[in-house]
Amino acid sequence: MKARIITIGDEILIGQIIDTNSAWLAGRLNDLGIGVESIVSISDTQEAIHLALGEVDSSIQLVLMTGGLGPTKDDITKHALAKWFESGWSEDQAVLNRVEQHFSLRGVIMPEVNKGQAMVPDNCIVLANENGTAPGMWFEQNGTVFISMPGVPFEMKSIFADQAVPRIQKRFVGKHIVHRTIMTQGIGESTLMEIIADWENNLGDLKLAYLPSVGSVRLRITGVSEYGEGLQERVDAQVLAALPLVEEYAYGFDEAKLEEVIGSVLKSNSLTLSTAESCTGGYISHLLTSVSGSSAYFKGSAVTYSNDAKQDVLGVDPATFEKYGAVSEQVAIQMAEGVRKKFRTDYAVSTTGIAGPDGGTAEKPVGTIWIGVSSQNGSYALKYSMGTHRERNIRKSALQAFQLIRKEVFKNLGISLKEALS
Repeated sequence: MKARIITIGDEILIGQIIDTNSAWLAGRLNDLGIGVESIVSISDTQEAIHLALGEVDSSIQLVLMTGGLGPTKDDITKHALAKWFESGWSEDQAVLNRVEQHFSLRGVIMPEVNKGQAMVPDNCIVLANENGTAPGMWFEQNGTVFISMPGVPFEMKSIFADQAVPRIQKRFVGKHIVHRTIMTQGIGESTLMEIIADWENNLGDLKLAYLPSVGSVRLRITGVSEYGEGLQERVDAQVLAALPLVEEYAYGFDEAKLEEVIGSVLKSNSLTLSTAESCTGGYISHLLTSVSGSSAYFKGSAVTYSNDAKQDVLGVDPATFEKYGAVSEQVAIQMAEGVRKKFRTDYAVSTTGIAGPDGGTAEKPVGTIWIGVSSQNGSYALKYSMGTHRERNIRKSALQAFQLIRKEVFKNLGISLKEALS
């Protein structure tokens, strides 16, 4: 079966916000075995909504719409849908109770305009919104299901997962689709393709997709069948066959994040980490502390942007700056050793470099980054050439720092990649 996603909102069309709802919904539909035929973004007008609905033909069995369900005058989706589906109006008491509770819990008097959110088309099925005031709506016409949801992502996700999915599963029967993704870092897409070429050529009816992003490449293996028997096992077997080929670069499966992988192994082994950052400006510590419970293993960071700070806070020898410069192997090592000593941690990582777009020289061009690692087993630093885009260089440097720490910890603990990922 096929689905279409329609996002409603001028803010999308003028580039004010990025449409993340469609990407999320497409992923969830894929999990259900439902293919997305198209994704359309339209303006907040009745004419645009009706035109989009009129373009839905019999080949589309499911239409998901997001946006335009708020209480203000510019939110006209509900009224446009009521007119299209030739519906009257009724007040839904459960919705009204939820709206009133929403405001009372916050100690705020409910504006009169919000009462109108309890008025719904009388030929729709109301989908409860547990995280907001605008309910979702389920319509059916000529064998096609139309689901309208708020544009606020966390409200939309809750309605779809909790209210819509069970109904979709009862209403439609999709193919069985199994995905497994190997997460890699520190290798380009084309080089990775060369390494796994023979393995890829023997996947049979399974499909491989290369999904690159800044600093990493995801390898997604997909299997599709009518009945699903043995499909998961076949996909898993191919993943295990690929791991030895990409062991140097792989760090997890599916949506795993490097900062989570590192945190998990540090926490489970009662190990600690600190960071010394120059060119990354605190981005590494930001990613680490974005993980809940990171205080168990992450002790602190020193963002030492100037040479004086590197010297005063981390104890970098002034003679090292004179002889090698701030962007050097020697400074990166002394930064890592200094911060590990200051915070008394088992491991430390440091970054010093030229993020760009200015400041490079012939000897040290923009994108030259040194990353240092220190542990009780010694210290070292590696040099990388990242490119000329500042934000990308910061992101790539942080991910590379995580990868170096991951490898160092695994080596010291005697953990293989297969053991870590099993």
